[in-house]
Amino acid sequence: MAMTLDELVTQLRSAYGAQLASVVLYGSAAAGEHIPRKSDYNVLVLLGRIDAGALAAASAMARAWRDAGNPPPMTMTVDEWRHSADVFPMEYADILERHRVLHGTAPFDGITVSLDHLRLQLEQQVMGKLLQLRQGALLAGTDGKRQLELISASLSTIMVLFRAVLRLKGEQPPGDNAAIAERVATLAGFDAAPFTRAVRHQRREQKIDAGDAGAVLVQYLSGVERLDAYLDTFTTQERPL
Repeated sequence: MAMTLDELVTQLRSAYGAQLASVVLYGSAAAGEHIPRKSDYNVLVLLGRIDAGALAAASAMARAWRDAGNPPPMTMTVDEWRHSADVFPMEYADILERHRVLHGTAPFDGITVSLDHLRLQLEQQVMGKLLQLRQGALLAGTDGKRQLELISASLSTIMVLFRAVLRLKGEQPPGDNAAIAERVATLAGFDAAPFTRAVRHQRREQKIDAGDAGAVLVQYLSGVERLDAYLDTFTTQERPL
């Protein structure tokens, strides 16, 4: 049986003791977009201090959590968390907007994200994702199953990028991923259809057949290319989110 969030918190408390300051669920599960057996649980763990012994004590827990299909908890000290918003502005913006505190205090007071920092990271991440998608398409060839796996595996990251685009425009991202894709497509000038189809496929509302995956992937890549070009021309006025 997969580990529950309550069980995860219990094991984190056992491993880290008094050093455990906060455990925060963030991402799709915190926003109500979690899909059983499709989505993972993203968890932020904040500690007073981190040492090798404590990490070793938490190792079995982390492996069990990963084996259940989740990424290992993102583990930082409280001090690192409070001084890294300029390094990871996209991630911080997403956590600040979509979170649920599972243990301890909410660690958000005084945390802000600069739009200029967000824009710079977003440009880098969109280009990086575009290059990864092209590599994936190269390896997938005309294999519809592999093409569909590439689309599905990339969708979560694509939605993080899309939400960041809306924040740059001063807009609150909608709670629905299909609505997010449609809005970003309108702003950047590309077809939303491959992204909304991917969202519906992920939700098991409307399956993309392997025979259609190649055409969807072509449009998907074209959309990310257009988004990259759009961000190249984007300017912001310096202000925090």
